[in-house]
Amino acid sequence: MPVLSRFTRPRPCALVAVLSLTAFVAGCGQSPDGSDAVTAATSTEVTVPVSAVTATVLDPGTEPRAVRRLTPEAGVEQSVILTTRSEVFQQIGDQPRQDFSTPELTLPLTATVTQAVSPATPSTLVDLVLGDVSSSDPTLEESFAAAEGSGAGLTIGPNGAVSALRLEPADDAANVTRSAIEQSFYQAVYRMVAFPDSEIGVGAVWQLHQQVMSAGITIDQVGTTTLVSNEDDRLTVQVKLEQTPREPTWVLPNGQGHLDIEHYTMAGEGTMIVDPAMPLPIEGEFTVSGDQTYVDPDGSTRLAQSQVDRVAWSTPDA
Repeated sequence: MPVLSRFTRPRPCALVAVLSLTAFVAGCGQSPDGSDAVTAATSTEVTVPVSAVTATVLDPGTEPRAVRRLTPEAGVEQSVILTTRSEVFQQIGDQPRQDFSTPELTLPLTATVTQAVSPATPSTLVDLVLGDVSSSDPTLEESFAAAEGSGAGLTIGPNGAVSALRLEPADDAANVTRSAIEQSFYQAVYRMVAFPDSEIGVGAVWQLHQQVMSAGITIDQVGTTTLVSNEDDRLTVQVKLEQTPREPTWVLPNGQGHLDIEHYTMAGEGTMIVDPAMPLPIEGEFTVSGDQTYVDPDGSTRLAQSQVDRVAWSTPDA
């Protein structure tokens, strides 16, 4: 059994990579959710599949009802700001508690719809260009100058579910910068709202089910979603999210054994405002938090972790 102090940043509960995407591709050829990552012809671009989402309607809501779809037209441009932060505290046995938090990151994004949904094309393709990325960490802040102009992209179904994330960091971006930006996008795509295929009205309630592979733990993520309002063609949605591990163990990377999951909680809620004519949320906040305890199979060593993840969307000058 490995010595737990070797693991400097085990974040099994997060919906982001423990390692940077580059490390995942080089080390095991998989994305953070366990799917095969696809490397494009360029050396820096990587496309990561995002696990499928299914929606189950619990209450269709009031009349009038309609099937809600995202229908941005080709050529549509949208400016948004994505802000993320993760607070992670870890304690191994009686050792001092350590802080592995990721500082707040602010990513101005320019989104352009390069492919609209049509009878021949079932998904919307969105290109993203990063502007002047900033961070509350001065050291990280200095490294972002070389990352400006980095690209990303999303494949989005008509129901709003993201099926793929494309990442193309600038050639001069440092690894620490790439990792921070990648983790922000991972957090964001697993907090997106998807709509059911059936007609719903205000007050409708549905559940979103998504399976996520996070650093050796398969997680069932369930979001109980409510359509709060539909005003001025903007849909306001509230989501209460809960994550549950499917197996009783955490399989450690690189064949280093496993830890038993003694305790696991991860839950949260948020509100998103969606304009169906735009590819990304125009406003919203989401916070997920919890505590986990992992133990050596012989019970000799215990790893305790607490975490708070925050994701926010906003529209400049809104």
